[in-house]
Amino acid sequence: MTTFDEVRPLADTVMYEGYALYPYRASDAKNAVRWQFGVLMPAAVVDHDPSERAWSQTDCLLDGARGTVQVKVRFLQVQVREVLAASAGGLRRVDRLEAGDTVHQPWDEALEHEVDLECRISDVLDRPHEHRFEMPAGTSEEPVVDAGGTPVGMLVRRRESLQGRVEVSAQSLPGPYGAARLRVRVENSSAPAATVGDGPGSRRLHLRHALVATHVLLRLDHGAFLSLLDPPEWARPLAHECENVGTWPVLAGAPGSRDLVLSAPIILYDHVEVAPESRSSFMDGTEIDEMLTLRTSTMTDEERREARGTDPRVAALLGETADLPADMIDRLHGSIRYLEAVTGGASVRPADASSGPAVEAPPTPWWDPGQDALASPETDRVLVDGRPVARGSRVLLRPGARRADAQDMFLAGRAATVAAVFSDVDGGSHLAVVVDDDPAPDLVRAHGRYLYFAPDEVEPLEVAP
Repeated sequence: MTTFDEVRPLADTVMYEGYALYPYRASDAKNAVRWQFGVLMPAAVVDHDPSERAWSQTDCLLDGARGTVQVKVRFLQVQVREVLAASAGGLRRVDRLEAGDTVHQPWDEALEHEVDLECRISDVLDRPHEHRFEMPAGTSEEPVVDAGGTPVGMLVRRRESLQGRVEVSAQSLPGPYGAARLRVRVENSSAPAATVGDGPGSRRLHLRHALVATHVLLRLDHGAFLSLLDPPEWARPLAHECENVGTWPVLAGAPGSRDLVLSAPIILYDHVEVAPESRSSFMDGTEIDEMLTLRTSTMTDEERREARGTDPRVAALLGETADLPADMIDRLHGSIRYLEAVTGGASVRPADASSGPAVEAPPTPWWDPGQDALASPETDRVLVDGRPVARGSRVLLRPGARRADAQDMFLAGRAATVAAVFSDVDGGSHLAVVVDDDPAPDLVRAHGRYLYFAPDEVEPLEVAP
């Protein structure tokens, strides 16, 4: 059985996606536009700004309506950090406070929250279960001292109250397979006292009442989830009927497991995992660790002082990336996983009389430059209606309705000559053609500006010599 703790590193990556952006300083313009994923605003804000969302909905398929589902809703709550400096007249708000090797500035931080509930599937069949939660408002203070321990100011953190609700329901689906659909709806039911507006900086004010980076973990104690990305053939129509709003549910945990789902506000694939080479949390799961590690190493001392004071997670990140040994940076440069799978990380070596049998080399991967030698567009051919089509074949163009390029429809019924047969990494074939009555066919061939059609979009006229 997969546990929530096993997928927590992945869920944390989702939670802190875009939390702080390089160069990780509060003064940088990029960090003035944050909190873009999984944001659930109060309904009053959505009424005023329809581009926002007050609720999200996760639909997933169960292979049988039995057992108990554990629901864990996770999100961030924005809290405002003010910086106060000590003076003869007391504490006063400032935009910058230096203390030792740290520069403190006003910043919007976040608190992690988790809402847990558990339901028997049989209890929520056609009978939604509602769970309400509340995070109270609060204020905290943190003294700031200089390198000698003398108090120089104060950090004051303020957060507004949050209210929300989680609704869990299930529905038995028609058919002989006994499948069911599980639905989890998360809603921000906060009612901010402040007036909703659309002036400069209004979204920052609204975010204080929002659920940010909202995502859901679902776990079954019996039964299994069905993948919505690659469902069994019988379940494909049921998967298409699932309505996911603001979320993207995928199977999580070890490959092959089906007892846990992560419903994230970003697009993932089944059984995704954090790369083992990734040793630091850059708060942007789509970035490249090596690049950001090297970029942080180029920061000046003054930039590091400001970054350390921006956020505790940023300060921890700088500590993790400082003075990394060369071998660890080398590991970030990339990993050829197909070699590791075959050799267990050892080098592939040829056989000789003293070393025993050779380790069999794996197939050339699609991204390897050597893969090009396996394809020959000028000599490859493809069968169309049982007839070989290759370079030099004449065809009649029959673009289908599935084509996204409307201009191809103007070529319907035109004759063309095949210039090459290309293959993509998924095994599909594509015909590069030159229309017979093109006014400059030699120029098209010289620059390789061909038109491309699938084999089922042409009709053979003449087979290539």
